[in-house]
Amino acid sequence: MFAAMFGSVEQGIIYAIMALGVYLTFRVLDFPDLTVDGSFVTGAATAATMIVLGYHPILATLAAIVVGFIAGCITGLLHTKGNINPLLAGIIMMIGLYSVNLRIMGLSNENATSLPNVPLLNSETIFTQFLKFWEPLGIDSALNNLLSGLGVSTLPKTWGILFIMIILTAALKLVVDWFLKTEVGLAIRATGDNKRMIRSFSANTDHLIILGVGLSNALVALAGALIAQYSKYSDATMGIGMITVGLASVIIGEAIFGTKSIMRTTFAVVIGAIIYRIVLALALRIQFLDASDMKLITAIIVILALIVPQMIEKQKDKKRKAKRLQAKI
Repeated sequence: MFAAMFGSVEQGIIYAIMALGVYLTFRVLDFPDLTVDGSFVTGAATAATMIVLGYHPILATLAAIVVGFIAGCITGLLHTKGNINPLLAGIIMMIGLYSVNLRIMGLSNENATSLPNVPLLNSETIFTQFLKFWEPLGIDSALNNLLSGLGVSTLPKTWGILFIMIILTAALKLVVDWFLKTEVGLAIRATGDNKRMIRSFSANTDHLIILGVGLSNALVALAGALIAQYSKYSDATMGIGMITVGLASVIIGEAIFGTKSIMRTTFAVVIGAIIYRIVLALALRIQFLDASDMKLITAIIVILALIVPQMIEKQKDKKRKAKRLQAKI
């Protein structure tokens, strides 16, 4: 049980980066961007292919961010310059990226034009390189000895990945917080709230939308690159349903922690991603459910996250009205 929860938290922190990207379009820009399902794989495919070709994992990860940013910008251009509905623009880009991703992964093999997956079993990744520094510190043995003393039987092999991902995700959260408080960030937030108003201040909303969607998909591609290095493979189908996972993380986090400030909301998104992975892991432990039911479980979690807060709010409203009525009587 502990091992399953530990793995869920590890993955949840990585997926939290993707959730931050979804938050930028879904909440900040009010832009339903389905490019996420494609750009997640684009980040994974770019990083995996470059690592297989002998590039440094950090360089491969940075390249994935750039490619994800470009994909997002193209979606923004389709919407702003092509006057295509944002939902449709995202769908078009998602479909187009499927073929692009196959081509990218095909670059890892001289004898293939396109490939459906790229294995990284014997390749150096960001995580394997960090663990070379982490393991001699002896932190793993100290923490595992402490847990074994508390009666925990199944212990994780290493705490290093969790440690580095907490630092990286926290740093990205702070960067997003800072960016959204800058002049450009405030303009992007204003564009999501009221385009006409921000245009009256002579701001170019088209450029702001393109930038916002580009940054969102850059974060999504980064998450894809890290997941590929974490799971040791990149696959053309690994991005299916990523937008739903991102939305679930955003909705769950906001329902629990609220949205009173930017810092609080981004924190809620990060914790929401972790809670989502834990709930998913617990659901899969139910006997009649299988790993193939993961998408159905995700859909149910999103439905509950959307409906339950509304039901709770309605109950609170009824209690408030009842108190007002009693006060009048």
